[in-house]
Amino acid sequence: MRDVMRIGYFGGTFDPPHLGHEILAMETICQLKLDSVKWLITPDPPHKSDREIISIDSRLEMLKLVTSKYDEFSISTVDLERSPPYYAADTARIIKEQRPDDELVYIIGEDSLRDLPGWYKPEALLAHIDQLAVAPRPGFETKLDELEDKLPGLSDKTVFLSGISMEISSSLIRRRILDGTRYEHFLSQEIVMYIKENGLYRH
Repeated sequence: MRDVMRIGYFGGTFDPPHLGHEILAMETICQLKLDSVKWLITPDPPHKSDREIISIDSRLEMLKLVTSKYDEFSISTVDLERSPPYYAADTARIIKEQRPDDELVYIIGEDSLRDLPGWYKPEALLAHIDQLAVAPRPGFETKLDELEDKLPGLSDKTVFLSGISMEISSSLIRRRILDGTRYEHFLSQEIVMYIKENGLYRH
């Protein structure tokens, strides 16, 4: 029988994937002693229907560039292999069915933690994961006891990562590119080259 693996799942649209994402994924591995992190790319997130998202092919290519740099990183295609809507509760259920012996650590930002009780079937999401890793956000002060009242069992599974804060956002990068101002320092060089070569986010 193989050893139990502790695997982090980092979901997002990654439009584009930036250095903040890379730092968060690697710090989660270091701090929570994970074996690996699988980047869980979402083709068409339900909560972002109000804006245009670049093609899944382009986002997937950028994610391949990011994950190829570290042995501990890989891409999860769970959401690419099923039909929408892409709710986290359903995704976690499928992952747990596929890997029942592994410990599933779901990675989110503190802003998502605040909104979690309003997600689709949040209690089902909690039931399918072993731990919820939360990246602190500047300006947020989460009152976990209040969230616990809305979503019992949340406190027992939640762990806050230390020493990092997600101050880089994909929306800022997209806006900078559109405005013609500097953005390259937010991204790895491979992603900068891909964006420039393919003329992404120019309109």
